[in-house]
Amino acid sequence: MHELSIALGIVKIAENETKKAKANKVDLIELEIGTLAGIEFDSLDFVWSSAVKDTVLENAEKKITVIEARAKCIDCDTVFKIKYVYDSCPKCNSFLKGIIQGKELRVKALEVS
Repeated sequence: MHELSIALGIVKIAENETKKAKANKVDLIELEIGTLAGIEFDSLDFVWSSAVKDTVLENAEKKITVIEARAKCIDCDTVFKIKYVYDSCPKCNSFLKGIIQGKELRVKALEVS
């Protein structure tokens, strides 16, 4: 379950940014997570309370924006949604593609006080 280490990494980012802002706590944290980032959202929710206990994020509202995966076909330039990395192009059935979005895992914003 690597979601715990991810949650702890998010806590570290929040603590560093809160310290830079000379604040004491985070009121809101906004995350962007792509569907191909390898994150199980239920597992992240499960470990979240343990990871943020006694940290600046303990009472923060967590808002997650899910980024749908999209790819661009190398053969025909079609841009299309994908569910799995091995999905083929719906237009020409080629498996050669570049992932445009969907692998994101970032802290988008923090509201501190």
